[in-house]
Amino acid sequence: MADQTLSTPLPALAGATPGRARQVWRRFRRRPAAVAGLVLVAGFLALAVIGPLVTADPAAQDYSAPLAPPSGGHLLGTDDLGRDLLARIAYGARVSLEAGVLSVLLAMVVGVPIGLVAGYYRRFLDPVVMRLVDVVLAFPFLIFAVGMAAILGPSLRNVIIALGVSQLPGIIRVTRGEVLTLRELDYVAAAVADGAGDGRIMFRYVLPGATSTLIVQATVGIPTAIIGEATLSFLGLGVQPPTPSWGVVLTDAQQFLDQAPWLAIWPGVMIALSTLGFNLLGDGLRDALDPRSVR
Repeated sequence: MADQTLSTPLPALAGATPGRARQVWRRFRRRPAAVAGLVLVAGFLALAVIGPLVTADPAAQDYSAPLAPPSGGHLLGTDDLGRDLLARIAYGARVSLEAGVLSVLLAMVVGVPIGLVAGYYRRFLDPVVMRLVDVVLAFPFLIFAVGMAAILGPSLRNVIIALGVSQLPGIIRVTRGEVLTLRELDYVAAAVADGAGDGRIMFRYVLPGATSTLIVQATVGIPTAIIGEATLSFLGLGVQPPTPSWGVVLTDAQQFLDQAPWLAIWPGVMIALSTLGFNLLGDGLRDALDPRSVR
């Protein structure tokens, strides 16, 4: 009887059942803003994956058409070296997606276990972990990321590391907060009474209950990382030329704002739309995954 009681909460909390997935999708699609965010994110992913395959070489120079305005030959125009701006934007989308997703994944892989252990062993590890987190949180996100990137050196790999480490405190705090709530629930107490070990309780009964919140946190963290990557590349601490990045394109556009404003407009629009899309998607997932939104 005890085994049946302990095994039933896990699928419901993890959201792995088909019925649960259909219910979440129904709640999600009722929110126009969430659907708009999904469309924007899907378009951003398509541009990052397919764009570099169908556009021109982003490094190819056409000295006969420097700073050409948008036209049939160059849909978004060209830069001062005659490079196709659409190709550079498409390749920059791939760089931004890679930086955003991998940095958040790094923060999740490192931060979730730390927050899980800190929240579960709150009397011993929690004070130490949270004081270290508070120290890191004393520095603004971008300031900390800039410092990390300056120490590690300019490259996409180091940008991912810097952005991932900068997002660690938020992931740890969110995970810890969820664990502090979930460990007090009845089914966890039943698992303790049944003699389950700490590792089994944390990873089988507590962590699945925090999955929905962590998914939303990851979705919201990606646009933050995209802006961080663009900022670091703009400052010369991220992706280095000739590799195109939205931040690199913005840097190149500074001296031509009067002559060719489209050089700054298009990467700025892409950064704004991609961050808006991920934020709308995160808000929609939060509402759809929240059981209290069910009437």
